[in-house]
Amino acid sequence: MRQSKLFTKTLKELPKDEVSVNAKLLTQAGFIDKLSAGIYSYLPLGLRVLNKIKQIVREEMDAIDGQEILMPALTPKAIWAKTGRWDEMNDILFKLDSGGKEYALGSTHEEVVTPLLKKFITSYKDLPVCVYQIQDKFRNEARPKSGLLRGREFSMKDLYSFHADLEDLEDYYNKSKQAYLNVFNRCGLDAKEVEASGGSFSKYSHEFQVITKYGEDIIFYCSKCDKWRNRELIAGQPDTATKGLKCDDCKTELKSEKSIEVGNIFQLKNKFSDSFGLTYTDKNGKKQTAMMGCYGIGPSRVMGSVVEVYHDDKGMIWPEAIAPFKVHLIGIKADKEAVAIYDKLQEAGIEVLYDDRDVSAGEKFADADLIGLPYRLVVSAKTAGQVEIKKRNEDKAELKSLAEVVELLKEK
Repeated sequence: MRQSKLFTKTLKELPKDEVSVNAKLLTQAGFIDKLSAGIYSYLPLGLRVLNKIKQIVREEMDAIDGQEILMPALTPKAIWAKTGRWDEMNDILFKLDSGGKEYALGSTHEEVVTPLLKKFITSYKDLPVCVYQIQDKFRNEARPKSGLLRGREFSMKDLYSFHADLEDLEDYYNKSKQAYLNVFNRCGLDAKEVEASGGSFSKYSHEFQVITKYGEDIIFYCSKCDKWRNRELIAGQPDTATKGLKCDDCKTELKSEKSIEVGNIFQLKNKFSDSFGLTYTDKNGKKQTAMMGCYGIGPSRVMGSVVEVYHDDKGMIWPEAIAPFKVHLIGIKADKEAVAIYDKLQEAGIEVLYDDRDVSAGEKFADADLIGLPYRLVVSAKTAGQVEIKKRNEDKAELKSLAEVVELLKEK
């Protein structure tokens, strides 16, 4: 893509109404635009990143037999009342009234998916079954000050699994853990599997947390056992006070880290099945209650987390798998040569953003660092028929022939 065709522009200064690193940099670089607190538009560069994250999520959910669907975001009061969560979640739900009928914008979809699957599950032969969607969710967040990490409207992948018994649910639950780690690893994040409270569903659930000094959460860990727990399970302790706290297994003193939650999984068991009468007939002809699990990943939250983890004082540093483009091509008084390279890269199937704007070299370099694509290519009179290539996360630049550059980028 030619950068002159982008309708968005980078900002000279960081936005003053943002607090978090991800919101500041994504806004300054023209990836997102804030409409209101916790509500953002995704602009061309930002949407490319978000869609790449969603595709990675899709591939890993499909690999564990997930079937993609899309459920309504507008949901009637009746289904929430059936589980008691119309009142329980009063502070979270966005509610509206139309012609005397009450609705809520979906903050989660257990109340929709359970009666939906009830229509298709009648026998043990119909189980297990797993469905997921990638859809915007709406939550009346009281403190939407963390950019994409804490929004009132945000992208969510929610998968729901249905099983004949707890053993099968447990098996799938454990399988989902690896799928989640695969997603985060492919997005460039080193996520930790963290034991958390199961709330009203079960004794435990699991969160996936990414360690960063910019994190909002605190997680505790045993360096010997490599076990991680969130602060809910170490009740009564100050956020970072670990002195005296010891591992349940090996008695090693626990340490703590700041982190960002990027996903969570729960064993719902029969909570929602009972509310909606989701039963099946077993091999002996008896009625049994289906067991359920739910599994959430926020693609928009992953996007914000990547920025929190990968940035420097010049801008963002995108992992290759989710960068909006792989290459930022800059021509300095060498338009003809730059166009030829641009065409060659496109022919080779390499995603490239070509800065063909009529601005100074300094502005082009500054914007390239801010936007943070994995590779920067520069062609000018000084490169003498070659191309200067530099990784965004490295200081050293090299001169290579165009053929060598294309081959290197194709290998990567």
